Amino acid sequence: MNSIFSGTRLRDMIRSIRACKTAAEERGVVRKECADIRASINENDPHDRHRNLAKLMFIHMLGYPTHFGQMECLKLIASPGFPEKRIGYLGLMLLLDERQEVLMLVTNSLKQDLNHTNQYVVGLALCALGNICSAEMARDLAPEVERLIQFRDPNIRKKAALCSTRIVRKVPDLAENFINAASSLLKEKHHGVLITGVQLCYELCTINDEALEYFRKKCTEGLIKTLRDITNSAYQPEYDVAGITDPFLHIRLLKLLRVLGHGDADASDLMTDILAQVATKTESNKNAGNAVLYECVETIMAIEDTSSLRVLAINILGRFLSNRDNNIRYVALNMLMKAIAFDDQAVQRHRVTILECVKDPDASIRKRALELVSLLVNENNVKQLTKELIDYLEISDEDFKEDLSAKICSIVEKFSPEKIWYIDQMLKVLSEAGKFVKDDVWHALIVVISNASELHGYTVRALYKAVLTYSEQETLVRVAIWCIGEYGDLLVNNVGMLGIEDPITVTESDAVDVVEDAITRHNSDMTTKAMALVALLKLSSRFPSISERIKDIIVKQKGSLLLEMQQRAIEFNSIVDRHKNIRPSLVERMPVLDEATFNVRRAGSLPASVSTMAKPSVSIPNGVAAAPLVDLLDLGSDDIMAAPSSSGADFLQDLLGVDLGSSSAQSGATPGPKAGADLLMDILSIGTPSPAQNNTSSVDLLSTPGINKNPSNALDTLSSPALPHIATTASAGGMFDLLDGLTPSPSKEATNGPAYPPIVAYESSTLKIEFTFSKSSGNPQETNVQATFINLSPNTFTDFIFQAAVPKFLQLHLDPASSNTLPASGNITQNLRVTNSQHGKKSLVMRMRIGYKVNGKDVLEEGQINNFPRGL
Repeated sequence: MNSIFSGTRLRDMIRSIRACKTAAEERGVVRKECADIRASINENDPHDRHRNLAKLMFIHMLGYPTHFGQMECLKLIASPGFPEKRIGYLGLMLLLDERQEVLMLVTNSLKQDLNHTNQYVVGLALCALGNICSAEMARDLAPEVERLIQFRDPNIRKKAALCSTRIVRKVPDLAENFINAASSLLKEKHHGVLITGVQLCYELCTINDEALEYFRKKCTEGLIKTLRDITNSAYQPEYDVAGITDPFLHIRLLKLLRVLGHGDADASDLMTDILAQVATKTESNKNAGNAVLYECVETIMAIEDTSSLRVLAINILGRFLSNRDNNIRYVALNMLMKAIAFDDQAVQRHRVTILECVKDPDASIRKRALELVSLLVNENNVKQLTKELIDYLEISDEDFKEDLSAKICSIVEKFSPEKIWYIDQMLKVLSEAGKFVKDDVWHALIVVISNASELHGYTVRALYKAVLTYSEQETLVRVAIWCIGEYGDLLVNNVGMLGIEDPITVTESDAVDVVEDAITRHNSDMTTKAMALVALLKLSSRFPSISERIKDIIVKQKGSLLLEMQQRAIEFNSIVDRHKNIRPSLVERMPVLDEATFNVRRAGSLPASVSTMAKPSVSIPNGVAAAPLVDLLDLGSDDIMAAPSSSGADFLQDLLGVDLGSSSAQSGATPGPKAGADLLMDILSIGTPSPAQNNTSSVDLLSTPGINKNPSNALDTLSSPALPHIATTASAGGMFDLLDGLTPSPSKEATNGPAYPPIVAYESSTLKIEFTFSKSSGNPQETNVQATFINLSPNTFTDFIFQAAVPKFLQLHLDPASSNTLPASGNITQNLRVTNSQHGKKSLVMRMRIGYKVNGKDVLEEGQINNFPRGL
């Protein structure tokens, strides 16, 4: 290690530190040098003070603490000589900042130096003040700085203008003091002074409205003249940069004109000609010219409407897209995204170039171009743009497929002109990038397929052909096996052939082969295997001639490593083998899924566990609504139930048209399924049956004499409980009869209890809801409510959905509404049943949400009902 003594010069210390081999050795050198500097400071030796401070600045740049030398800066600043002041001010700017209390001691020295006779000392003080000025220092020294703006030397005027910029940023109240001084700087011929003056004016305009109006009226024409002179000036070697005369001043002037023209038509008209001149005369083959052009485009977009100029600006951005520099292309894409709001048609002209940017090797340009393309899509060009994107999807990089497929799916869903086109494009995406597609995308596709009854045959045939070629795409396989399970008979019989299709021959065995391959493939996940198992159960009814083969495939799953697959295989085998009388009813075709409800839930407006009156059911077209809704409550944490299930499980519940949450909601004692509930449970719609109301005993759906005597036989019979909604719908009896002739215990006939006055539960300009009440005899906790929905508008409400939520001391059951279409000036009804476990202690309270469509647009209304009659 090189030894360092007290009189070491700066260069020797730097050499010693650089010679260190390890960080520890460097710390030792620095520690010894700092000790020597402290000793010198304690001796108060003025001869070594400047040398000590220079070494401290280097040590500070290495990252070591140097706070002990701060007072040395102040002593050097107070020295009379220029060399000492220079090193003192440099140390002040480097070792201190505006938060240091020591800085208060330097204010007086700064004031003296600002009035010094030596202009170089004045310059040092202005530099230091412009770098570390605090609000207190700004208030104290603002008059001196304002005076120096009129100083005779241009360098001092330039530094004073920069220092003034810092002052008005720190203390905006002082802005008005610098307005006149700043306006005088705009007449300067010296470019250094002029550019700082323009910057000061820009700061004043952004901070102070009075300054903005002043410069807009007094200085706009002068600024335009200055910009014109610079643009048309001859070659000046001292200001020339790549053939552009002082591009830095160009940019500052354009920024100031942008602020002056924004929101003022008169000022915008004045600068139209010069902006057009800058845009056309500036060369774009060098970065300096591109920088000026970009600022010119920014200014054109910011000032008031000048359509011809905006077209010119967008054309400049189009040229930027062809530049080889990635940075220039990126800023052009960013600017075009803003320009769409001003002139969509002008941006559309560069659509081909933008599409090429989607294929750019640079990832940031690809993503930005993709966002821009999505903004360019409309009803007229959606087919062309989607085709281009899907073609690129086939050859795009793996790391870009996820973003690209997500954007294509979003475009197709938003602008799809017809369902058949939507299905075709989604199948192409699933075929090329199925493993990158998110769950909500293929969920939405299944909902659309379910609603397109005339396309069921076409869709299942298209999926069958696609899955044969792209069997490695997981989401494609899921959609295909779901459709084959639902519409396998249409596939085999070529039902619903369209003119654009070529006839294909598919046997029942071919259809089963696809499902068998999905369930036996080693890399299929749990969801795919579960869906394939359900599809096999459905095909056993649709293809009775090969039911034995299907049974064999199901039986093989008894040996699955997944416990749930074992259990479902046993249950499904029991259905196929022993319960052929109920199998057709259990596996009948899915009812139409409610597309509006799914879209609202997908958009995040509804919680994952929401049950609505429009949710489809196996036996009731409009479905059944369950009561407890978590996100709608907002009645306090103590009264909120836990969310019954996850969004993924909810969708699979929707596919079978039942609500697993309703059983637990009605029982009160049984918690809802956890977020990680097994998907097979959801697919099979198996849940704990609710106990019967009105003190009737629960019905054991599995109870047969044989089973009661020998519990081990239960596994060989249909061991799944009844579908939860059976316990809450009027048609429960029919489903009980299917299960080996068992019927539920007859319920007591409800009779009207005490009369309660009706209430207006909710009223808006378009909708009114009235509640009427009745009590069931023998059970004072239970209240029957009839809700009447009255349309107050001249428009018909379609896809009408009523949702309700209650605290956990209440239990709520909703029957299906009389209709999901509310006619103009008409009404529909819906029955509710509320059970109050705190009857006599707590009153009823309910939070509700109504969703419907008016002229194709989704409308949501919500509110809280607190005016229930007492005693309910």
